[in-house]
Amino acid sequence: MVFARTKVFVQFSVVLLCLATARAEKEFTSEQKSHWAFQKIGSPTPPAEGKLSWGNNGIDAFVLKALEENHLRPSPAAYKAALLRRATFDLTGLPPTPEELDAFLKDKSSTAFETVIDRLLLSPHYGERWARHWLDLARYAESEGFKADETRPDAWRYRDYVIKSFNEDKPYDRFLMEQIAGDELWPNDPDAVIATGFNRHYADESNARNLMQRRQEILNDVTDTVGAVFTGLTFGCARCHDHKFDPILQKDYYRLQAFFANCAADDNVPLAPPGKLAEYNRKLAEWEAATAEIRQKMELLEEPERKAIIKEYVDKYPEEIQAALAKSPEERSAFECQMVAKAELYLNPKSHQYIAPTSAVAGRLKGEKKKEWDELNMGLKKFAGLFPGKLPVATGYFDISGEAPKTYVLRGGVYDAATDEVQPGFLTLLNPAPTPYFKPVSLERTGRRTALAGVLTDPENPLTARVMVNRMWQHHFGKGIVGTPSDFGLKGDRPTHPELLDWLAREFVQNGWSIKKMHKLIMLSATYRQSSAFNEACGKVDPDNKLLWRYPRQRLEGEVIRDASLYVSGLLNPEMGGPSVFPELPTGMDTRGGWKLSGSEQERNRRSIYVFVRRNMRYPMFETFDMPDTHESCSRRNTTTSPLQALTMMNNKLTLEWAESFASRVLVSAGSDEEKQIKSAYHFAYARDPSAKEMALAHSFFADESGIIGERARAGEELALPSASPESLSKPKAAALVDFCHMLLNSNEFVYLN
Repeated sequence: MVFARTKVFVQFSVVLLCLATARAEKEFTSEQKSHWAFQKIGSPTPPAEGKLSWGNNGIDAFVLKALEENHLRPSPAAYKAALLRRATFDLTGLPPTPEELDAFLKDKSSTAFETVIDRLLLSPHYGERWARHWLDLARYAESEGFKADETRPDAWRYRDYVIKSFNEDKPYDRFLMEQIAGDELWPNDPDAVIATGFNRHYADESNARNLMQRRQEILNDVTDTVGAVFTGLTFGCARCHDHKFDPILQKDYYRLQAFFANCAADDNVPLAPPGKLAEYNRKLAEWEAATAEIRQKMELLEEPERKAIIKEYVDKYPEEIQAALAKSPEERSAFECQMVAKAELYLNPKSHQYIAPTSAVAGRLKGEKKKEWDELNMGLKKFAGLFPGKLPVATGYFDISGEAPKTYVLRGGVYDAATDEVQPGFLTLLNPAPTPYFKPVSLERTGRRTALAGVLTDPENPLTARVMVNRMWQHHFGKGIVGTPSDFGLKGDRPTHPELLDWLAREFVQNGWSIKKMHKLIMLSATYRQSSAFNEACGKVDPDNKLLWRYPRQRLEGEVIRDASLYVSGLLNPEMGGPSVFPELPTGMDTRGGWKLSGSEQERNRRSIYVFVRRNMRYPMFETFDMPDTHESCSRRNTTTSPLQALTMMNNKLTLEWAESFASRVLVSAGSDEEKQIKSAYHFAYARDPSAKEMALAHSFFADESGIIGERARAGEELALPSASPESLSKPKAAALVDFCHMLLNSNEFVYLN
């Protein structure tokens, strides 16, 4: 009796708490209402010239004003060589060539740097560099994650789509809309269909049988990611209750989620225009007609095993899922359609039909049945010439039908604890009414995601443009004007230059959401072109350089370090696009996780953005240099310093091979002349001449190292040598050059952007 009374009291208390929350949920504090991120983007005018005559554009006017208010002065301009290296890495992720350095140093015109920027923005390597930043946000990977971590064989098409979009300077509003609702807005555009893969990049545990829970976890991932990437808000904090700090109600979380309530993954979206698809279907029909008798006999042999596999698989599902699978399509509710679509994706990944994969069925056949099946299969192969092959396919995220399951606020975020129904909508603070949506013409789509794309790309939306220009600023300066790029909320960093942020956001929209124009605006500023040299007096006032009195020194990412090493070594394969590659792993590393070493060295030496991304086994060099966990969106990479990084660059077999090839490239350029070798190596690695002191140190190194290596050679030790060297160059001197090049690859200057 006591237990019963206690239970009733607890339930009553929960009801009272829910009612109290419901009464209070529409009330926002004055701090929340007035928070800068939710205000309309202003139209500030760059300040008038300050005491110091300095600057090239409006950016500098805002920065100079803040500096002078704090009695600081900007740093002098960077040397041309340093500026070229900075810009080239920023826009292409590669170092400049000696020829590019020479041309820039000789160009004395006032537009020399602008010419460099224009050239770099036209480089196909630009898209490869900036796609990497976006892929971090999109939690891009080519496997499922969790325990099984199965491969998603066509996920790479999304990566190529992002590279292409950046290279074409696709307007950011179009880029955003394609990823949210490309299939609804441009169903006949393959790029727009591929773009929907943005939401498909969630991690998924295929072995989990509670499909209701799995669906909810996927929806949570999509909601969290869309909220963080496009609005810069921590929507995920409102999954279980009203956000503790920001004006995001729990129902706002599920209002945003409702835009995606009808969606499911499709990993076999054909990428063919209508005419080609029709021709493919015609040829397929011919093959089916010619092989109908053989396939019918094979299916009869397979049927008992197929049914057994299906039963074995389906029996593990909860009763609700089994009941939905047993119904005809017409009998299923919108929610049951979702469950069936999820189940069928794994029952037969290559078909939407409710059957088991042929390979699994054939593996269970025994004795005479297996012998007969093999004979029939051999007969089937005789018709291989008629089979039209496989159409290129993509991974996407689509509405299942024109009717969406209902969305409810979930008590505590628990998938089966539904409370109030909600309609699709954005933040209650900005617009409490549901967002109207309209079904696309002649498509079984709800039109919900199209409506969301419209809300996000509305020029008056206070978040979207601010968030994107801040991300661009972050990748140019190492830190955004808002230091927390995916948290513009009350507990995130406040903007260091709020008027500048609004001015940039306005410029971004007014210039057609052009990302390349924003690059150029930022990079032509005197703020960007400052030296990175330290000023002790400024450092005392502003130790974190928040006011930008100098250009902030930044370490390159692991992918860029690898690319730069291959590039200066003359080994980088510039081929773009296509399926990902698998470079060598460290000796002894377990490759059972599905790492299939690419066949040729040339293929393995492609750019790092084309290295396969397996969630449960990140490429070791990238992981050592802080590659993010791809199970979730990453807006800002960590930058750690650890002994493992130094050991990787010093002892890894690949880095030694890079050093040998680097030395060969130096010898081709400089021959056996030691002074020319030193200068050539500096040009390749640092894009500058060595100083007199550095030249003297290098000569001393060669003298000492050659003697040490000579003793090692006489003792029978095998030397690391360039692949080709002049006959006039002794082996000890050639080996010393390899060591010298190895040292340059290991230096701070090589892995940092100054």
